Amino acid sequence: MFVLDKRKRPLMPCSEKRARLLLERGRARVHRLVPFTIRLVDRTVEASVVQPVRIKIDPGSRTTGLALVRESEEVDAETGEVRQAAHVVFLAELSHRGHAIRDAMTARRAFRRRRRSANLRHRACRFANRRKPEGWLAPSLRHRVETTLSWVNRLCRWTPVTAISQELARFDMQAMQHPEIRVRTVSVGAASEAARTYEVREYLLEKWKRKCAYCDTQDVPLEIDHIHPRSKGGSHRVSNLVIACRTCNQKKGNRDVAEFLARDPQRLARIEAQALSPLRDASAVNSTRWALYAALKETGLPVEVGTGGRTKFNRLRFGIPKTHALDAVCVGDVAAVRGWSVPTLGIQCAGRGSYQRTRLNRHGFPRGYLTRSKRHFGFQTGDMVRAVVTTGRKVGTYVGRVAIRASGSFNLQTKNGLVQGIHHRFCALMQRADGYGYAWSRTALVKEEAGTGAALSLSALQGGVSRAI
Repeated sequence: MFVLDKRKRPLMPCSEKRARLLLERGRARVHRLVPFTIRLVDRTVEASVVQPVRIKIDPGSRTTGLALVRESEEVDAETGEVRQAAHVVFLAELSHRGHAIRDAMTARRAFRRRRRSANLRHRACRFANRRKPEGWLAPSLRHRVETTLSWVNRLCRWTPVTAISQELARFDMQAMQHPEIRVRTVSVGAASEAARTYEVREYLLEKWKRKCAYCDTQDVPLEIDHIHPRSKGGSHRVSNLVIACRTCNQKKGNRDVAEFLARDPQRLARIEAQALSPLRDASAVNSTRWALYAALKETGLPVEVGTGGRTKFNRLRFGIPKTHALDAVCVGDVAAVRGWSVPTLGIQCAGRGSYQRTRLNRHGFPRGYLTRSKRHFGFQTGDMVRAVVTTGRKVGTYVGRVAIRASGSFNLQTKNGLVQGIHHRFCALMQRADGYGYAWSRTALVKEEAGTGAALSLSALQGGVSRAI
């Protein structure tokens, strides 16, 4: 639980039990519901003791892992060495909506192109006379940077943050698309080749959801397989690679995937479609990593950077499951991790509505108008409400984000699904809309043992799992 002093300055977080006692004794007030934050009425920062807290970030194209850790020094009983331990305080996974922004911009561009046709009014093109400034990012990419920075600033307001750690991940697009090309002017050493191999393997794990492409088996050692075998003209391009369990890989042998899956045409079509998917996610990470680093430096806090290989090495060394939030815990230089089995807050970027007050048909022309007011009966779409229905067919208690109507009949998006037709008189406001949806989840208590984890890795990290490309 986050704690603020009576002047709304951050103090050290506390446990749920302590927050409950402070509220019962009248020493605190509820400042925010999600994430739960209390404000003390009888204490200031000057009269309190704070400890160093670090924000750790694992950036991703669709989901970014966030972690708050309290740093402390521990003495190794065997060697007597003083090492830095990370005590997990808070975990969150921020789901971006960059793909939705991209689709909306694409649809708007198509509508404008239609309206520029000969039988409608002329509107001059805007892309030809505007020069992009240095460091310009597309709206879908800028959204990833700004939402991550927004949550870093929020956590700095709620906790006494002293430092930031960021995973500076990158993907070698040339090595993925054209691995047969090698730059002769630059000496490529064993370390560079190992880094390229690691990047390709990590990308394949994310692309195929860390399960066998042929049988959907999870939590087993996975190997890289060629869709079209090398012996029959196949290449090392990432579009020709899948991950498979050892049984399926040996069963397929040097056969083409069409021959191997002749009796399963649906799976064959899915594999061929997914294999040719563009490298949008990898390019998004490459495009935003330095922009995010520059934005974090502007906060004035020291920023530590780490590689993806170091993050995975730490996670396997400590036996921590694979999630975006727990990957953030393992970013950078970590000697020990304590208390990582805590609930994770899922944060879904939902936006704050639209300035466009019309609905469009498939040709881009208005087909209806929305009300000018975004708030009705004291509620706005996105507010978190508690509805206690006492009459009708929907008797019960519901908690979730509300979608309002001018008629007063609302819809509630709860953790169990959508509930429609809730009258506004049954609703009570819990928290105003802030552009995000929230849901808690429990971290699975599953450890990756050496040689049996559900992951590919470099041979130096986990020899029993990884196989040759």
